[in-house]
Amino acid sequence: MNIRFKNARVLTMADGFNIIENAEVHVRGNKITYIGAADKKEDRTNHWHKTIDVKGNLLMPGFKNAHTHSAMTFLRTHADDMKLQDWLTKEVFPYEAKLTAEDIYYCTKLAVLEYLTSGITAICDMYFEQPTIAKATEESGMRCVQTGAISGSDDIQGKIRYLRNMYERLNNGNPLTTYKIGLHAEYTCSKELLEETAKLVNELKVPFYTHMSETKAEVEGCVERYGMPTIEYADSIGLFNYGGAIFHGVHVNDKEIEILKKRGVSVVTNPASNAKLASGIAPVERYMKEGINVAIGTDGPASNNCLDMFREMFLTTSLAKLREDDAAAVDANSVLYMATVGGAKALGLKDSDVLAAGKNADMIMIDLNQPNMRPINNITKNLVYSGSKTNVKMTMIDGKILYMDGKFNIGEDPEAIYSDVQNVIDSYRNGTR
Repeated sequence: MNIRFKNARVLTMADGFNIIENAEVHVRGNKITYIGAADKKEDRTNHWHKTIDVKGNLLMPGFKNAHTHSAMTFLRTHADDMKLQDWLTKEVFPYEAKLTAEDIYYCTKLAVLEYLTSGITAICDMYFEQPTIAKATEESGMRCVQTGAISGSDDIQGKIRYLRNMYERLNNGNPLTTYKIGLHAEYTCSKELLEETAKLVNELKVPFYTHMSETKAEVEGCVERYGMPTIEYADSIGLFNYGGAIFHGVHVNDKEIEILKKRGVSVVTNPASNAKLASGIAPVERYMKEGINVAIGTDGPASNNCLDMFREMFLTTSLAKLREDDAAAVDANSVLYMATVGGAKALGLKDSDVLAAGKNADMIMIDLNQPNMRPINNITKNLVYSGSKTNVKMTMIDGKILYMDGKFNIGEDPEAIYSDVQNVIDSYRNGTR
């Protein structure tokens, strides 16, 4: 579909934080073809399937949720106010063992609805039944980068074959789906699995993704096992030879920061989850000063418990200020960059980072005509410090409007999705599984 957006403010993120006034954005198929002043010649010579009057609202790149576990919607508010290890071992792992591929399909679709209301146009999902996740996200129109969730110490070669198979199967040319080699975490994987995965990474010459340095206990455990902390150990066996990303990066030392910088490894901070589980506050200001790319993730809806990038942006800056005892630390524009361009960079989405001719039409519209966005003194800082999901008027992915004015266009009735997910959790409660 060819869509013309007119009378817009546009934040392209291609040239910093400058906003183009009274602009148009043209979308043909899944690509942006024009951004700039109204062009009467364009109006006369091109057929538009739809013209949308933006009415002075803001068009900008969509947010990239660079770390999540979408299907964990089924555990939302089920096990709160618990220590991380107890939460994982007593609640999460036992329930996850009962999940079917069908359950994951429904629960992923529920998460997609929430992503769209938050202006999220791409996610990095780490969970099980990965072909099923791809089916759910592709049907819904969500751009999804998946990464391995493998763990354990048994059938190592079978796990490596699975990683290779998913890498080949899900990097198949579908514009909405890509796959990255990854493992759940150092502390959930045997030494042999870590080393064999490193061999695969270096054979394929690809980046590596994992949970890492989330808690003090995790880092201390790695030191006990291997004589060095997590990032240093992972690098010592070659896991980061081609870059990648770590999810969390809360507890790191100077040497590890140098490794991240040298290897071009991104850090995906998850402030709400890390605060709720008392894992700590990531040294985001230090990462920025060292030139390390930082992205933002929500983590899963069982530990957060919502999939809201506005809340994550506010927490990223405010917790950094608290950590550094400096109100000037990690300013709002830097955080907005992390949530958009930084996330695209971490996930390898080079055609979905900014708004520009030739880029993917992954774009959101922010309603500026609400009390929390007025007066218009500084729009970008308004987004981070006072913006909320209620300001998301439209979410477009790959040239398709999937959410507009509170209504979804994902090919399925949201009420049916809500019912399907409720049936999943009810089956646990009533003991039918």
